[in-house]
Formats: sequence, C-alpha cells, structure tokens
Amino acid sequence: MKTLLEKSKYLAIVGVISLLVAAVAAFAWGTLKTVAAVMLVFESAGKDAGITIEFIEIVDSFLIATAILIFAVSLYELFIGPLELPEWMLAHNLYELKGKLSSMIVLVMGVKFLQKLLEVKDTNDLLRIGLATAVMSAVLIAFGYFGKKD
Repeated sequence: MKTLLEKSKYLAIVGVISLLVAAVAAFAWGTLKTVAAVMLVFESAGKDAGITIEFIEIVDSFLIATAILIFAVSLYELFIGPLELPEWMLAHNLYELKGKLSSMIVLVMGVKFLQKLLEVKDTNDLLRIGLATAVMSAVLIAFGYFGKKD
C-alpha cells in the first residue's frame, strides 16, 4: 500500500499535461487576438475606437495564459520533481500556488475593469462593477498578506 500511495503522486501529471495544453491554447488565443488587433489598426488607419479595447484584451489573454503555465510548472514542481526555471514561476507549496492564483486574479480583474471603464454606458453599473472589483481585490490581497506562513 505504501508503494501505491508513493507512486500516486504521478497522478498530478494528468493535471500538468492538461494545464500545459490549456496554456498552449491560451497563448494561441492571445496570438490570434494580436493578429486581429494589428489588422484592425491597419484597416482603420488607427482610427477605430475599439483598438484600445482590443489591446487590453490581448494583455488579458496573455495574463491568463501565463497564469495557466505557472500552475502547470508549479504542480510539476510540487508533486513530481524539481525544475530549473526562474524562481518567480514556481510555487514551493500549495499556499504559494494559491497566492500566485489570487495575484493573477487581481490583475485580470483590473484589466477587465479597465475594459469596462472604456465601454461604459451606465455609470451606476460602472460603480457597482468597480466596488465589486475593489472588494474582491481587497479580499484576495488580504488573503495573501494575512495568510502568509512563515
């Protein structure tokens, strides 16, 4: 039974492979958005009002892709074995991994709020979205700050 449990750590490889596939797909998604945005810039000679939103969406898609990649390599590092990657890409325990996720969520929420700010039609909706974004960001930041393990 001990051997079976020790070898079960390799089940994490399913998650690692799935996350790597998702990261590749997300980077491809960002690349396609980049091509579409560049085409829009040239077709409209830079006069289309949607260009700014397109570029913000590109940043958002690459942030998400990067977060997925960080999760893939961190899961591998946590369950399978060490990797030679920059320290910022790796989480050395599940708490650090959750912290990286919460930081990435705050970034994505900020980008999404900026996108809403540029598309605003109803100021009351913008206020509600802004308050919700601020509260969620505060909770996630507090989680990272107060929940640190020394």
